[in-house]
Amino acid sequence: MQPIDALNLNADLGESFGAWSMGDDTAMLDVVASANIACGFHAGDPMVMRQTVCAALARGVSLGAHPAFPDLQGFGRRRMELSPQELAAMLIYQIGALQGLAAAEGGRVTHVKPHGALSNMACADAGLAEGVARAVRAVDRELILLAPAHSVLALAGERAGLRVALEVFADRAYQDDGQLVPRALPGAVLHGAAACWQQVQRMVEAQALVSVHGRRLPTAIDSVCVHGDGAEAVATARAVREGLAAAGVAVVPLPCLARLAG
Repeated sequence: MQPIDALNLNADLGESFGAWSMGDDTAMLDVVASANIACGFHAGDPMVMRQTVCAALARGVSLGAHPAFPDLQGFGRRRMELSPQELAAMLIYQIGALQGLAAAEGGRVTHVKPHGALSNMACADAGLAEGVARAVRAVDRELILLAPAHSVLALAGERAGLRVALEVFADRAYQDDGQLVPRALPGAVLHGAAACWQQVQRMVEAQALVSVHGRRLPTAIDSVCVHGDGAEAVATARAVREGLAAAGVAVVPLPCLARLAG
């Protein structure tokens, strides 16, 4: 395996809503290279979306749509069963909304990353994954699908002819099959910037997912995610970026990765 010389660092942002504020997007945008922006179904609203787009563009951070199930109260983390037609319409609607706001500011949406329960379900359910990939392709076949490594969603994106960026998580633990440890279980979320960087370092050096039991699942790695909604998010993102820099790994926006160049 060739050593990794460039990676993307992304965060889920724009998750405030009305008078309710979540995360420190301004500080995170000074650290990450790509932003997954909530599109109003699990978080975010038109004003928050536009503000996040402007702040990202000002920093050279690439824009991604972060669509979810229509679940504001549950933050998009509750499972839903939708018909293929409803799923497609829901995804196209959210991606299109962010595309419009980005275009108004002279920017462009370059990737899509499903959120929460939608992502978790699509990572294991081939039919749902194919529906997500088809909807993304229907909007714009040049969009990059940001999908977890070793997921059914990543495979569906490749089959649909999309460019697929393979993602690992700095702050989430993995099961032996490569799926995330469910949030309801102890140890599912890693705490502390040092612990999160150690997890990223292990995976980047091994070029593999590393489970809680030490199992290694080899994979290409394109992007590292730090969730933006935690109190330690900014410190974690900084630790990851600084650690990558010390290891000689450049942090770049998703469209700038050589493997994804279109």
